[in-house]
Amino acid sequence: IGRAFYAEGGNPNAAVYAGIDVGRIQCATFVIFGALAGLTGYLWVARYAVAYVDIAGGFELDVVAACVIGGVSIAGGLGTVGGAVLGAIFLGVIKNALPVIGVSPFWQMAISGTAIILAVAFNATQGRQKGRIILKQAEQT
Repeated sequence: IGRAFYAEGGNPNAAVYAGIDVGRIQCATFVIFGALAGLTGYLWVARYAVAYVDIAGGFELDVVAACVIGGVSIAGGLGTVGGAVLGAIFLGVIKNALPVIGVSPFWQMAISGTAIILAVAFNATQGRQKGRIILKQAEQT
């Protein structure tokens, strides 16, 4: 099922041709990750004994940033779990080490934002070069 998730995320049309039921895989994806989100909410309440709608506001940006820093493609279909974990560790070290050495909150956010922007720019330029080369080769034939 992991390969089906990966194939559907990378290219749904090719996944259909490979015999994967894309609708079923998308439904399974939403069900699994909805259940994981519910479990996370339950664990949050069990740990902190409080639940508000906006209690974890801003965490979604950190998660996306950790994945992008780890090499996961914004366009989808490319990335590894190990890369996402390394990105999360890198971002966690930045967010926890900067206050210890006395960096102001403004510069903490600036450094984190710069790391995210550099990772997105690197990711975008990497993917764009490969795509253009492939398209140019396909146009010539």
